[in-house]
Amino acid sequence: MTDGIEPALDPANAAPVRVASESLKQVAAVRTSALEALAAGRAVYGVNTGMGNLSKVRLSDDEQRVHQRNLLLGRAVGGPPWLAPDEARAVLIGRLRTFLTGDAAVSVGLVQQLVALINSGHTPAIPEEGAGSAGEIIPLAHAMAPLIGEGWLLAKDSEVVSAAGLLPPFELGVKEGIALLAGIPGATGRAALQVARVRKLADRLTAVAAAGIAVIGANRDPYHPLAGRGDDVLADELTRLRELTGPEDNPRSLQAPVSFRVAGQVIAHVRRATQHLDDAVQRAFDGVSDSPAYLDGEFVGTAGFHGIDLTAHCDQLTVALAHAAEVSAARLHRLLDPAVTGLTAQLARDPGPQAGLVAVHKRAVATTHQLRRLTLPTAINTVETSNGQEDVQTFSWEAVGNLAEAIRLTRETTACELLAVRQAVALSGRQLPGALQGLMDEVDAVVPPIDADRPFGADLTNLLRDVL
Repeated sequence: MTDGIEPALDPANAAPVRVASESLKQVAAVRTSALEALAAGRAVYGVNTGMGNLSKVRLSDDEQRVHQRNLLLGRAVGGPPWLAPDEARAVLIGRLRTFLTGDAAVSVGLVQQLVALINSGHTPAIPEEGAGSAGEIIPLAHAMAPLIGEGWLLAKDSEVVSAAGLLPPFELGVKEGIALLAGIPGATGRAALQVARVRKLADRLTAVAAAGIAVIGANRDPYHPLAGRGDDVLADELTRLRELTGPEDNPRSLQAPVSFRVAGQVIAHVRRATQHLDDAVQRAFDGVSDSPAYLDGEFVGTAGFHGIDLTAHCDQLTVALAHAAEVSAARLHRLLDPAVTGLTAQLARDPGPQAGLVAVHKRAVATTHQLRRLTLPTAINTVETSNGQEDVQTFSWEAVGNLAEAIRLTRETTACELLAVRQAVALSGRQLPGALQGLMDEVDAVVPPIDADRPFGADLTNLLRDVL
């Protein structure tokens, strides 16, 4: 347990969290030291001064107490659509992890209030969009408002209810309002969640591609592990594909279509980009993101809110997924071609009277078109806010939102390919190697045999819900 949270941050784990007593002692010690430093009277941004363009205004002791609460209230300008509950919880855990570094100099009471919110079974209503600032002050204002009895909680059917009364009353102390809004903990927590999702998806991408390779009787040469020399990620992926597909003694052609041959390179790139993002997440959690941060006995203004590292790696993974989805859609198109499969046209039982799966490919085409629109670099847009005090942004909140959407759309395309692969297997009468046959059995559990045209959207929904 390196982060002081039990269990450690696991986006897929909804179990209650607990902060280790050693971490709470450290938080208390830093808080005591920070209050002593503030008593010296030096101007500290956002603590005894205003924020942004109002940082030249010094605040009295009474104004400081009101100011910390006002920071949350006046910046909650977002609205629906709201983050899903698991993403909202990831935002809260991200904030908790950064508090335990000590940089924020918050009280043990605030940490315990945040833990209580995480474990309450309720999640704040946090806007998906509209974080156009240096950092995440708008979504974090929504996320943290329930700590002081304000804001809104998610309810059923995208409705919200008041957060008043959810937790015992809590009054923010000095520095604690700005601490709740500092840095990029929300994008970092959400990115950790996306990393877990992509790793699961990558395993499915491998299995679906392998099943397609097997059912068309593709030559296995492109998946020789030695072809990954100098690239361990690629070598591992080629090994996985080779093991899943097994040998093919009588390939249909010397070379399968490119979309089948490059499966190893495409999925290896997804896995590599995922690891790069995971590394960026760890840097964001372990680094200094607070501003002002309490470092070595003094308050230091930092630029830890500038999440270009996180943004760039979210963008990289989004592009990797978009490419994987396009290759998936291309393989799906080839599966409809008798010249590639040796099967009936469009995988129809009775071509002509039946259209087969041609419309499933059309859905995949529309999905990949949506994906392409997500691949514009997110950080390439500098707009002044706060009367020029904030004159650049990285839009890391938007970058991780784009990534979440890219994951959703890539799953859709993969579902389309998987449906076609299953029909090709059924028409061919092939028995796939063990692990791949297990995947086909999973499909059979939720998708009835395809003997005639029907509304395949229902089948795709079942695959997305139960298999992918």
